[in-house]
Order: sequence, then structure tokens, then C-alpha cells
Amino acid sequence: MEGTPMAHSPLSASRNHPGVIAPPPLIFAGFLNLGVVADSYTSMEIGFSPVLRQVAGIGLLAAGMVFLALALGLFRRARTRPEPWQPTTAIVSTGIYAVTRNPMYVGMALAYAGLALLADSLLALLLLPLVLALIHFGVIRREERYLQAKFGVEYRRYAARVRRWL
Repeated sequence: MEGTPMAHSPLSASRNHPGVIAPPPLIFAGFLNLGVVADSYTSMEIGFSPVLRQVAGIGLLAAGMVFLALALGLFRRARTRPEPWQPTTAIVSTGIYAVTRNPMYVGMALAYAGLALLADSLLALLLLPLVLALIHFGVIRREERYLQAKFGVEYRRYAARVRRWL
């Protein structure tokens, strides 16, 4: 199914995108920065030793980058846009997309957690569940409605076969 082009779309040309609330990288980066800056005004710490924070932070950041690189490579190969505010021309369902429907958001969440650890920002870590809720309701659910309307049964079969997260 990877790279299956869309022959006919019930969506109007003026609304051929999911209508996400904001670009997901900006949501993740905005809340990460908010947490780190707010933490600079507190004496709160994560409480892990610096070595443990660095090892875990680098590991999570690297894992996030791997998820993102794999997902972006598959989108490039399928010749469709990865940006959820742009029209989609294909369902990518192989590789990492056979494991999770949202590897880019998994990757961004892992990278966010890694960067929060590296910055020793407890507030940034505490904001991560809020970020994930915003991504779920303001991005993923909208993308799913869009993909179902655009690809119909092909997307429903894919969604039934592959989990949203891990």
C-alpha cells in the first residue's frame, strides 16, 4: 500500500488538508521552551544524577531522531508531503508505519523528553502529557478524519491493522 496515489477524493480542493491546530514541531518546541524557561525561575530539578540524565537524554533524543528519519524517508519515497497542513497524496503503511501510525509524533515526543532531561527541566517533562493531548486532539484526530474522508476503506483497513501509538 505504500505510496498508493489517490485517484478520486471526496474532499473539496479548498479543504484538501487535515486542518491541524498548529504545526506539530512548533507545538513540541513551544512547550519545551516554555518548560525550560519557566524552570529557570524555579529551583526544581528532575533529581537524576547528571550522568544518568545525559545518558538517558541522549538516548531518547537519538531514538526520536531515528523515528523521524525513518518516517520522513518513507514519505519522500512515497512522494507525498509529511507536513499535516499540506495535502496528502498517499498512505504510507510500510516500515515504521507498519508499527505505529504516528512515528513522527513518537519521534518528536522522544526527542522532547530527551531534551527536557538534558536541560534538567522538570516542568518541561511535566508539560509533555499536555503536549501529547494537544497533538492527539488537535492534530492526530483531525488527520485521521481527513485520511478517512480522502482514502476511505484503504485508510480504515490500515487504521484497524496498525496502532495509533506504540
